[in-house]
This record gives sequence, C-alpha cells and structure tokens, in this order.
Amino acid sequence: MQVGDDPEGPEGPPTMNQLGRPALAVTIRAGGRDLTVVNCHLKSKLLTYPPGSDGRLRFSPRDENERARYAAFALYRRTAEATTLRCSLTQRMTAGDPDDLFVLAGDMNDEPAAATTQILQGPPGSEIGTGGFRRPDRGDQLRLWNLAPLLPPDQAHSRIYHGRGELIDHIFVSRALLDPLPTVRGMYPVGVTMPSVTDQPSEIRNVPGSDHAAITATFTV
Repeated sequence: MQVGDDPEGPEGPPTMNQLGRPALAVTIRAGGRDLTVVNCHLKSKLLTYPPGSDGRLRFSPRDENERARYAAFALYRRTAEATTLRCSLTQRMTAGDPDDLFVLAGDMNDEPAAATTQILQGPPGSEIGTGGFRRPDRGDQLRLWNLAPLLPPDQAHSRIYHGRGELIDHIFVSRALLDPLPTVRGMYPVGVTMPSVTDQPSEIRNVPGSDHAAITATFTV
C-alpha cells in the first residue's frame, strides 16, 4: 500500500505491508474461559510530510495539494491497520469457544463514528444504546461493542485538540462482557489540566505526563 509521494529515484513511492506499531495480544485462562486482550495504537491523525532541506520531517504542508494527499495516505494507513486487527480478531473469535472473552483497547486515533473505528465493531445494528442492543442475532459471536456510550458525558473525551474534546481512545469487548454492563470512566490526574494539542508536537515536548486521558472499564463476570 502506497503511503507517500513517489520520490525521485528507482525505489518508487514508500509503501507498507504491516502495522506501523505492532499490536500486542495476550490470552489468559481463568474460570475455565479464555480472555484475550489486544492492545493497539493506530496511525496518528497528526500528518507528517517528507523531510525539508534540513532533513527533518515536516508538520506543515507546502500547499493544499500536499496536505490533501498526505491526509489520504494517513487515512489509508489507519484503515488498513483497523482492517488487519478486525480480520485477526475475527479469526480468533471464529476458532475459539463461544464463551471466550475478547477485549480490544488502545489509541484508535479516530472518534466513535469514524469509518475506521466502525470497521473494528463488526456487524452493525446492536450498538450500546440502540434498539437492537438487547436482541441477540447471528452476528453476536463475532461482534465487538464499543464502550464509549457508557462514559459519563463530562468524561467522553480522551484528548483535547485545538480546544475541543475528542474521544479517540476506545475499549471494545465481546458480548459476554456486557452482562452486567461495565463501569466505564475517563481518568486524568486529579488537579492537573489536560493540555490542548495542536499540529505542532514540539509545543508539548518535555511536558511531563500524557496528553491523553486513560479510559478504564471495570467488569463483573
């Protein structure tokens, strides 16, 4: 998959055939059931451009055409990474026992309604808060549910971008982990103000702490 402009020379455009950041999958067995937790960090929404004359990556485009192209390249990467994760989880869920438990968590770098986030959920129609949530169907064994709707409204963001809260960190779970519904919270250190980030990462370089709030879920099984 092409992820950049065609440079001068015989090598052609830069491509990728694997996740930009490897995902981590851990399976534990407890109470006679397997619990598989997958952690991931998908392609950042921050756009980076080819090095300038100083040899350093740029965070500002030369013009609108370059910005549009590299926004598309970033979206291609995030879409491919989400699809790879979804296919891997589908394989695991198909091969496993129907009672196995699955959690997918991480920085998805897109909000709940984004197409890349939707790819991870599986078949639509049973999202938390919809009419189909409590009606089992044939897609349930392979479906993942985003816990985002369970966040308190004042905690429904995991970073602040240009002064606006965004929820780009998510926890997805399989059906068996939704009865009873877990308690979901967004956590940031008490007494500390979450920084507002821009498209210039150097602005928060050497600033202690994370610019993301942790999203946590507590389950009773």
